[in-house]
Formats: sequence, structure tokens, C-alpha cells
Amino acid sequence: QVQLVDSGGRSVQAGDSLKLSCAASGGPFSSYFLSWFRQAPGKERTFVATISRNGQIPYFTDSVKGRFTISRDNAKNILYLQMDRLKPEDTALYSCAATRKTFDLANYEEASWYDFWGQGTQVTVSS
Repeated sequence: QVQLVDSGGRSVQAGDSLKLSCAASGGPFSSYFLSWFRQAPGKERTFVATISRNGQIPYFTDSVKGRFTISRDNAKNILYLQMDRLKPEDTALYSCAATRKTFDLANYEEASWYDFWGQGTQVTVSS
């Protein structure tokens, strides 16, 4: 069973960049399908980005396309989220999620599809 630890969040100004990390232990990292989710205050957790097991196929929700980059280092067991040109609406608690399920196009944006979660790291963007 994999354990996930999120880090890298902090308070920044609009337009700044930030890189989040999700360190994994206790499981075969390359076998996990990984994604980032975020939860703004008073709102539901929503999908941000995902990446294939081999790290070659990323996908992003529309609001972050062109600003965020997702990557994974299967040798170091770390998932990354590079966030550029941050906006106040990006303010949220960011968490990584993992599952060993076979990729499902219908469900990969649903938080309930994932089996393991990081504790979250807070990103606050001020205008």
C-alpha cells in the first residue's frame, strides 16, 4: 500500500510560480496512476491534472491548461505539479491521489475513483 506526502505549498503573489511535490513510499510507484486534485474553501475537491504511468501522457482541467505542468520521476518516486502564472482562483488545498486500477476514461477525474491520498499542501495566491 502506497503512502503519499504532499509538499511545496505556500503563499505567493498572482503571477508567481510554485512547484508541488508528492513523495511516495511503500508501493511500486510506476504501477500507480497519479493525479492532482484541489479543494478551495467551502467547495468540493476537483480534478487538476493527471499523468500516465510512464509519465508521457498528461491531461489538465481547462482552467490550468497552459499554466500548469505535471510530471513524475518513477526512479525517485515523486510526482510534481509545476504551477506558473498563478491566479487567486488557484488558491486551494492541493492533494495527490493514486490508484492501481486500470485507466478509466469515464472516472479518472472523479476523486472517488482513487484509493490513496496525500495529506494536502496549501497554496494561497494573493492579488
